[in-house]
Amino acid sequence: MSSADNISENRPPLPPFTHETAVQKVRMAEDAWNSRDPQRVSLAYTPDSRWRNRAEFPVGRSEIVEFLTRKWSRELDYRLIKELWAFTENRIAVRFAYEWHDDAGNWFRSYGNENWEFNPQGLMQVRFASINDRPIRQADRKFHWPQGPRPLDHPGLSELGL
Repeated sequence: MSSADNISENRPPLPPFTHETAVQKVRMAEDAWNSRDPQRVSLAYTPDSRWRNRAEFPVGRSEIVEFLTRKWSRELDYRLIKELWAFTENRIAVRFAYEWHDDAGNWFRSYGNENWEFNPQGLMQVRFASINDRPIRQADRKFHWPQGPRPLDHPGLSELGL
């Protein structure tokens, strides 16, 4: 099924984006990823969405679900913050950082950038991510909220100096 077949499947806010709607779209993506629910996250993408995530290239919702399931089985206690970098009519660029640990208890902060392209219904049809991992000490963690969405009063990346 192509994204053109999903005319009735809207995911507001819709393009063309304003600064306000781009910020809203970024926060919605952050909240969904912090749910660590692969099925929920996949619904923000077109059924034929194309990704580049490090050395993996998932295509379509089922491959996105498989990718995220593997990711969150390795990246434990995952906490993510995204921040708008730039936007145009149907594209958004974000920078992000997330903290996680492996099954041996080693903590990391992963930094990256994403480029997103949306269809007219507001579903993401293309996602390109570049990510670097940095080992950190548990004492150097900055993301301490309970599992789920980042609290509205928690600082963002710029406020944290990241």
